[in-house]
Amino acid sequence: MSSLKQSPPFKAEHIGSLLRPSELINQRYLVADKQASPESLVPIEQASIKDIVKLQKECGFHAVTNGEHSRHQFWGNFFETLNGMEEVNLREGGYDTSIFRMYAPDVNTFIQEKHIPNQVCLATSKVSHKGRSTLVPEYAFLKEVLESSDSSSSDNSDGSDSDNSTSKEDTTSKAFDIKLTLPSPSWYHLRYAPSRAYAPGVYNNDDEYFKDVARAYQTELGLLYEEGVRNVQVDDPNLAYFCSEEMLKGWAEDDSNTLSADEQFDRYLRFYNECFKRPADMHLGIHLCRGNYMGSRHFSSGAYDKIALSLFTHLDADTFYLEYDTPRAGGFEPLQYLPEGKNVVLGVVTSKFPELEDQKEMVERIYSAADEVVKGRGGGCTREDALKQLSVSPQCGFASHAEGNSLTREDMINKLKLVRAIADEVWPGQA
Repeated sequence: MSSLKQSPPFKAEHIGSLLRPSELINQRYLVADKQASPESLVPIEQASIKDIVKLQKECGFHAVTNGEHSRHQFWGNFFETLNGMEEVNLREGGYDTSIFRMYAPDVNTFIQEKHIPNQVCLATSKVSHKGRSTLVPEYAFLKEVLESSDSSSSDNSDGSDSDNSTSKEDTTSKAFDIKLTLPSPSWYHLRYAPSRAYAPGVYNNDDEYFKDVARAYQTELGLLYEEGVRNVQVDDPNLAYFCSEEMLKGWAEDDSNTLSADEQFDRYLRFYNECFKRPADMHLGIHLCRGNYMGSRHFSSGAYDKIALSLFTHLDADTFYLEYDTPRAGGFEPLQYLPEGKNVVLGVVTSKFPELEDQKEMVERIYSAADEVVKGRGGGCTREDALKQLSVSPQCGFASHAEGNSLTREDMINKLKLVRAIADEVWPGQA
């Protein structure tokens, strides 16, 4: 299959998290409640990952994840394991809940449901990386599972096309077969009121805090690269919140803000670019999420129009995974700002609900998106040219939080197969 495109983004993508089996969810809760040992979770977790890798391959996906089955929630524990970061929600006697930016969409949703975020992490001393990646074990086991799968496939073949040599190109291609997900650099910043992401006296301002967090990200990406990781996706709800009229209104009315919302957005882009410094052959994508909470809840609405120009032209990301499953995401017009050399994965298939989209309609939507790219180039490229920069996916993960969205495993499989079928129709012969 030498005609397949061998580097990300692939034409059929998914965002990372896939529904977890109840046995895994229940066992993780037992471990968290100290009713079971951490060791008891390992065989259940590994069996679940093996199963979810097999499912992805059967559905025709080239780059696979571990379904985030090694995590309870999408952001994992990257921040929580940095030097200087403390989960203050675990303190005896609690913590000061006035730290939150109440109009941040995720916080606002929690407050409406009369509870606060269940993981609250702050910098209580200077932030630094410990020099040991918590993601490397995820990658190592996933790589082992894939290699075992490839070996089994080879053993089951008749051997007529076998070739035991492995070229440098093949090795690089296989490195792209695994996609690892990381949390947003601002995950534990935007949700907090100004200067409340760090304890008093730890940092004088955000610039100092951002500098240390950026160094931690650079170290993490370097460690992952050394292990062979070449395909990383950052899951970021916060940048999309700047499309929300409700949040922007709250921001404008908040006298404690020293920056306008536009200024804060641009400051985040500069901060992210420092975080994302990486080797040239490491693909980095960013998923702009609008929330994917329990019960298929979303946190925010709003078209990308407000942020598209700055986002596409100033953020050092190779690929943008955008949500386009409902009208609340707006139209494809912002794609007119997509520059050459960058990619967009169109999340036109919803991961929130079981109803299956019409394949023909989704294909036409992708063509419409490509036409907007052409329009942005003043007609200087063709639809076929524009399609080279586009791919298709579900709009978000299927299980950003432990229990996942309101659909069944069979529903999820149907959605994944639909994404693959759409890709095969629009981009025949490409991965």
